[in-house]
Amino acid sequence: MKQVPLLINGNMVASQTTQFIDVTNPANGDVIARTPVTTNAEMQQALSAAKKAFETWRHVPVTERARIMMRYQAILKRDQKRIATVLAEETGKVFDDAMGDVWRGIEVVEQAMNAPSLMMGETVENVARGIDTCSFIQPIGVCAGITPFNFPAMIPLWMFPLAIVCGNTFILKPSEQDPLTPMLLAELFIEAGAPAGVLNVVHGGKEQVDTLLHHPDIAAVSFVGSVPVGQYIYRTATENLKRAQCFAGAKNHTVVMPDANKQHVINNLVGASVGAAGQRCMAISVAVFVGSAQEWIEELAQQISKVTPGVWNDDKAGFGPIISAAAKHRVLDLIASGKAQGATCLVDGSEFTVKGLENGHWIGPTVFKDVTTDMRIYQEEIFGPVLCCMCVDTLEEALALVNSNPYGNGTSIFTASGAAARKYQSEVTVGQVGINVPIPVPLPFFSFTGWKNSFFGDLHAYGKQAVRFYTETKTVTSRWPEQDIPSGPNMTINLR
Repeated sequence: MKQVPLLINGNMVASQTTQFIDVTNPANGDVIARTPVTTNAEMQQALSAAKKAFETWRHVPVTERARIMMRYQAILKRDQKRIATVLAEETGKVFDDAMGDVWRGIEVVEQAMNAPSLMMGETVENVARGIDTCSFIQPIGVCAGITPFNFPAMIPLWMFPLAIVCGNTFILKPSEQDPLTPMLLAELFIEAGAPAGVLNVVHGGKEQVDTLLHHPDIAAVSFVGSVPVGQYIYRTATENLKRAQCFAGAKNHTVVMPDANKQHVINNLVGASVGAAGQRCMAISVAVFVGSAQEWIEELAQQISKVTPGVWNDDKAGFGPIISAAAKHRVLDLIASGKAQGATCLVDGSEFTVKGLENGHWIGPTVFKDVTTDMRIYQEEIFGPVLCCMCVDTLEEALALVNSNPYGNGTSIFTASGAAARKYQSEVTVGQVGINVPIPVPLPFFSFTGWKNSFFGDLHAYGKQAVRFYTETKTVTSRWPEQDIPSGPNMTINLR
């Protein structure tokens, strides 16, 4: 059985632990690898390696750091299909979706290549007579990233390339459920020329995370995952005086206006709701139909019912399995609660299976209508291929519904009215808004900007905000007099 290695100080090493976590193929339940629970001694080795590497890496010219990212980007493009295959086999994602996962990560690496421009400071000559002030953008130290199962390529690539190109070193703790993809990313990063200790990868669970959160050498922590864990990591990291950015749960709404293009709406809602088996933090899990648009619900349900789950290399499969048996059980429990609480189940995927793969974690597309805000299927993030349909009479009611939800990750509106779109984007209290775009994940020269209970922190992932998160600003005020300084002390704080 394949044992997943650790990356410590530039070397792929086998952990000496006696504790392992099975990595299973979610399509059939077979164990394909074992993830080591990193020992405390190995955690300390990784921390020491990162701290030591920072002493020299921070002084490497930013242009040289950017060139490593240029090589890394080229290698990732070269091996995109190889990475996507590993990703698909361990997550169950269909191949096209896996390719997209890798590509969105490559886009962030491309942004990291712009580090010389992103790290430029500011200068003002003669802030006072003969005195100049300038600012420098400098790295903060050893950073840590804790990443989820659902995007094992994209989300690690959100974090370590930007942190490292800014002059920091990094310790990555990927999901124990699908670590093979992150380890391949690390292997390719070494090939790109990353020095020993700049990137380290450890595995495990809460104990290993707590080591990172409490260790004095960790300066900043990035996290993507569930709300309870995100809150815990944010509180623990900040109590230990660390920077933290924690991306958490979501309940994303699409508002459908009656003047929208019906077929465009249906096509987009099908993919945005059940694509990737709904295991996206930006998935659309609630469709809010305004006025006569509610007449489209039956047709939408009919189209969603035609989407068939399957294995990753089945060209006819719309999406793959749920990541684990526990995750499947939770989704089935929420589907059952929707029926029990009075929602109408138009499409029921709870009994779906793939012939010959009955041990896989399969759930078919599921659609509810007559959903109300007091139901669990509305209140909780389902993280499965389940769409809840709700109806309101006006755009104002739709806004009130969305704004009263505790999450604020993403939302979208489908309409032909510029006035309606502008009103929605202006008044909705959600960080990422799409107009006739179902999943408004911004490209990496912007930042990923979830709000409310979808994000805990101040500075968001990738884009300019990530550079600010991984750096601090030093200002220097200097005087180089051309003649002797006049005698007598300056007893004020004014520059003279």
